[in-house]
Amino acid sequence: MNKIDKMISTIESEVTYTRQMTGRDKLNPRVVDAMRRVPRNLFVPDDLKPFAFDNGPLPIGHNQTISQPYIVALMTDLLEPDENDIVLEIGTGSGYQTAILSLLVKKVYTMEVIKELNGEARERLKQNYYQNIEAKNANGYEGWPEHAPYDGIIVTAAAPFIPQTLIEQLKPGGHLVIPIGLPYCHQELMRVDKDEQGNIQTNSILGVSFVPMVDAQGGSEQNKESTENQ
Repeated sequence: MNKIDKMISTIESEVTYTRQMTGRDKLNPRVVDAMRRVPRNLFVPDDLKPFAFDNGPLPIGHNQTISQPYIVALMTDLLEPDENDIVLEIGTGSGYQTAILSLLVKKVYTMEVIKELNGEARERLKQNYYQNIEAKNANGYEGWPEHAPYDGIIVTAAAPFIPQTLIEQLKPGGHLVIPIGLPYCHQELMRVDKDEQGNIQTNSILGVSFVPMVDAQGGSEQNKESTENQ
């Protein structure tokens, strides 16, 4: 069994193990295929490439990480991506999740608050011919209103609450997948569903551990309203 097949097998085992928490017995075959087609080793530092297909997070510099493959697959599946969707990603990081999404949807808008990571990810995605992506260096708490509303929004770092701006930029019928919690404390992976009338339902999926979502403006709890209890 090669490394990619072993990674996929491990993901499928994790899905089975966590099914009572996530409510998912299996992942969408399109998501599994995308995980198989994107070489994770292209998105990790050179000295960590031997561990690229292990089911664990890896540091990518600037106190950031690339998430473990199972969590990438689960969050992607929770988004329920369609080939005609326009999605927003908050936290480009190395670009791995971005590349996965690009194989599943029509267009990916991705934001990274750390300038160096943004530049590196843009170049990496371009060099590897992931073309339906637009990236920018910006504060994810503000979203990207110019292209809203989005069929789906995925956040790859933990926020202390669900930013109201992202709720507003989500299309009716869409899903927002986001980890919620403080650093080094209990965090929950949440899915926010907006129905056709604009009503919001929030569900906890799984306990997780993510690096914190950075607010470039500072004072991340100021002038932001939590929707966690809606």
